[in-house]
This record gives sequence, C-alpha cells and structure tokens, in this order.
Amino acid sequence: MTGLAITLAVVGAFSWYALHQIAGLRSLQTQLVDRNRRDSLQLLRIQNNLNSLGLAMRDMVNGDEPYPLEAWKGQFDRIRADLADALRLEKELAPVERSPDRQAYFARSLAQFWTSVDQVFARAAAGSAAQARELIRTSLEPQQAAITTTVARLLVENNESEERATARIEAIYTRVEHNVYFFLGAALIAIVFTSLYLIRSNRSLFERLARLSGQRSDLARRLITVQEEVLRSISRELHDEFGQILTAIGAIMSRAAKQDVPPQFRESLQEVREITQSTLEKTRSLYQSLHPAILDDGGLEQAVSWYLPVFEKQTGIKVQYRKTGVSPVVADGVAIHVYRVLQEALNNLAKHSKSSLAWVRMEFAPDHLHLEVEDRGIGLPTDKTGGRRGIGMVAMRERAELVRGKIEFLRPEEGGTLVRLDVPLSPVGSYER
Repeated sequence: MTGLAITLAVVGAFSWYALHQIAGLRSLQTQLVDRNRRDSLQLLRIQNNLNSLGLAMRDMVNGDEPYPLEAWKGQFDRIRADLADALRLEKELAPVERSPDRQAYFARSLAQFWTSVDQVFARAAAGSAAQARELIRTSLEPQQAAITTTVARLLVENNESEERATARIEAIYTRVEHNVYFFLGAALIAIVFTSLYLIRSNRSLFERLARLSGQRSDLARRLITVQEEVLRSISRELHDEFGQILTAIGAIMSRAAKQDVPPQFRESLQEVREITQSTLEKTRSLYQSLHPAILDDGGLEQAVSWYLPVFEKQTGIKVQYRKTGVSPVVADGVAIHVYRVLQEALNNLAKHSKSSLAWVRMEFAPDHLHLEVEDRGIGLPTDKTGGRRGIGMVAMRERAELVRGKIEFLRPEEGGTLVRLDVPLSPVGSYER
C-alpha cells in the first residue's frame, strides 16, 4: 500500500505537469501552427489562381489562340469566384500579428485588379481588341505581378511564424522529456515490484484465455461444418423434392394445354405453367446459392466459373477472372471452403466497397492453391476510423484454418481491398468435411 501510495503521488504530480504542458502545446498548435498552415493553403490557392490568370493574360496578349478576347471571360469569372472564396477564408485564418491595414490593402489590390479586368472585357466587347490588349500589358499584368509578390511575402511571413512556433514546441517537448526521465526513475522501483505480481497473475489469466480461444475456434469450426452440412441437405431436398414436383407440374400443364379445351382455360393453363416455371427457376437459384451442385459434380474450377457470371448479373459489378496453372482434383473438404471464401469476399465487395470492378485470380499448382479477390473501392476500415471488421471476415479466417491455409486482408497501394488465400493441397480425401 505504501508503494502504491507513492506511485500514485508521483503519477498524479507528473500527470498534472504533463497535462499543463500539453494544454499549452495544444493551444500553440491550434492557434498558431495549424492556423498558419490553413492560411498558407489558402494563400497557395490564391497564388495558383493568380498564376492561371497570368497564363490566360499572356495568351490574350499574344493572340495565338483563334478566339476573341470575350472567350476568356468565362475562365476569368470562374477564377474570380474561387479567388473571392479563398480570400474570404484567408481573411478568417489570417495570423493575429498580421496588420489589418495590410489585409485591407491586399483586398483593395484584388478589387482594383478585377475593376481593370472588367474594363478590358468591356473594351473587347466594344470591338477595341487592340486597346484591351494594351490595357492588359500596361495595367493588368503589373497588378497581377504585384499581387503575386504580396502573396509570396505573406507566405514567407507565415513560414517564419511557423518556424518560431516550432522552436517553442521543441522547447516544450524537451522539458517534458526531461521530466519523463525523472518520473521513470521515481516510479521504476514500484513498477518493478508491481510488475512481478502482475506477470504472475497475467500468466494464469492468459493460459485460461488460450484455452477459451482454442475452445472458441473448435466451436466455430464445428458450427461451420454443421452449417455446410445443413445447407447441403436443404439444397438437396430443394433439388430432389421441390424441383421434381415443380417440373412434374410444368409437364402436366403442358400436356393439359395440348388437349381440346376452351381458349380461356388454355390461357389459364399457360399462366399457371409460366408461374410454375418461374418458381422452378427461383428454386434452382436458391438451392444453388445454398450449396452449388456443380461444386460436387464439376469441381471447384467449374463452380467458380459458374458463380462469377451469376454474381455479375445480380450485382452489376464487372468481374475480371484469370486462372493460371492446371487445375488438380481438389478435395470436397477444401473446395467448399475456398468457394465460401470467394463468395464472402465478393459479397463484402458488393456491400461495402462501392467499386464497379473486381478482379478474381486463381492459381493452381500441384501442392497449393492461391486465390485473390481485389477491388478499387473504399478499402478496409482502419483503427483510426473506428471501423470494425464483421463476422464474415472472422468466418473466412476460420475456413482458412480449417484447410490449414493462410488468409490476408490487405490494402494495396492503388487503394481498395485485396483478399489473399493460400491453401496447401493434399491428396483427395485427406481433409475432413
């Protein structure tokens, strides 16, 4: 208890000091550094617009383009609107130490420049193109150069102010660093004794957590296995029972329609037959989605080739599929899990990525299978955004572990999401279903 009291006292004193220094640092960064940077961004925006105006005026004076001077008015109007917005934001973000007179002079210079611009286009509209070009040379270009120089000076001033603030921030960091060393020295002894006790307690806790984690993984794998068996059974029942019943009803309707019956009754038979056929197609789609029969009959490669066009039709997302290598005979216990990983990855892509294009790459080798699903959407959530990864990704990891494979969820440099699955292949029948 004594060690705890001393540790708490030291932590409390240092925390107060650190919070005080951090508060000052936050105020300095918010009120000066960040404000200067945002102000510099607006000044760069103004400078960029001024450079665009300079290039436009050069083209207007040279007359190289086969357009009348009035053709540039739209471009000038767009730049004028953007400059007005940038000037408004820059005025709000201007450093406190900047003189109000200087800010007013900057605004007056821009207003005078636009007055001259209006005069140029007025003369051009009156048919005096030569006078308008002369006014550009003698008035607009010098004004633009002067305003650009003013903006450059303001940028230099902002940079110097930021350098001074950086020096002050560095001094605060240095003071805090020195006190951190003092704090560590004061609290080290108490922490050592406390840590020894915590290590012993945590070791026991981690052992329990490891056992619970293993039990959870076993349960998840059993649930996945049971789920596949249930889906397979339901799919088979739909195919064998409902599919055959609907097919038989359709055949009966066809034979009845060929008999000598009234036209209205024939039309009713045709309507019932169409409904039956539609129901049969929906039933086929349902049992194929639950457990594709083609996976059992034709193998993994044919199942993937069948599923991708169905996915494109249902979602409108274009899928570019590329297969390399010679497809070996993949055990059913592996094929179903690889297929479910592909299915879940594409479903997540359709729900969350906002991408209109996807790439599916499958590489077959005698001893392993490599699957990639990639898009150029919004990408995976990160810890900074507070995003949480859903149960689908957990299920994909569990399925990869079931086949002793490795799955990765990556963010490519080009953006989007890349799901990569590597599965070792063993002789057929060596995996449990």
